[in-house]
Amino acid sequence: MTVAVLLFAVVLDLAFGDPPNRFHPVAWLGRALAVGRRWLCRGSPRAILLGGALVTVGAVALGALGGALVEAMARRLGPLGLVLEAVALACLFSLRGLAAAARRVAAALERGELDAARALLGRDLVSRPTAGLDAGHLASATIESVAENLTDSFLAPACFFLVGGLPGVAAYRAINTADAMFGYREGALEHFGKVAARLDDLVNLLPARLAGSAIVAGAALAGERARRALAVMRRDRRLTASPNAGWTMAAMAGALGVVLEKPGAYRLGEGSPPSAGDIARSIRVFAWAAALGGLALVAAFGVVATISS
Repeated sequence: MTVAVLLFAVVLDLAFGDPPNRFHPVAWLGRALAVGRRWLCRGSPRAILLGGALVTVGAVALGALGGALVEAMARRLGPLGLVLEAVALACLFSLRGLAAAARRVAAALERGELDAARALLGRDLVSRPTAGLDAGHLASATIESVAENLTDSFLAPACFFLVGGLPGVAAYRAINTADAMFGYREGALEHFGKVAARLDDLVNLLPARLAGSAIVAGAALAGERARRALAVMRRDRRLTASPNAGWTMAAMAGALGVVLEKPGAYRLGEGSPPSAGDIARSIRVFAWAAALGGLALVAAFGVVATISS
């Protein structure tokens, strides 16, 4: 039944995408984290570090409690409970929404509307400043987001759902959201976001490596460069500050035969900067990788369940 809920949730996400923010549990967590930052991101570095830890742990507890309540309610509803659980889980994925956001940036680039592409990229996909990015770096940042979100928006949530049910996946999304909001080495966030960043590194260790391998396999099915994806992943995966992001981004750079670069931070792969057309190629690789990675998780879950029984 757990696998059935997972598959139904994927179908729902692909069919309908993300709900409006007023109904989105991740948006609720984001608002709670923002309130916590306003209250506790002040004082000495030690006080700021403690405040960030309290906000992060509190959001994780809140997410897990919410997931547990929905799961308990679902168990009382019989077959309808499976639908409720799948709807809740679908809200914690972002397959359709991610692809749609990337396509909007690509469309703006194809029209030559760089200001529109910068606005869309900053609104939907990245937190870095976008005002000074040229067309190649806009396409690069979009493709990097597609690759990295294979972990954050699908494979890691699916993994934590299979292991810990809705409480597990909600706790994961709380950590991931806290890291996205606070995990920066700038100003007070250097201390306030440290616990969120370290937790995010920890919980993504295995999912990111699965996602990188899935991109290599997905590149073969998408007609891209699987061998090059594997070689670049092995060579460049450690060039990012994150111990996890480099796996998927380097694999995608190799698969597409382009350079993915965040100026002043990393440069992954070889060749020319990507263009708008490469964004569409990255989405195809992403789709195959999501399918293969999801199947691998389900198969592993089935083996473990069989052994346990």
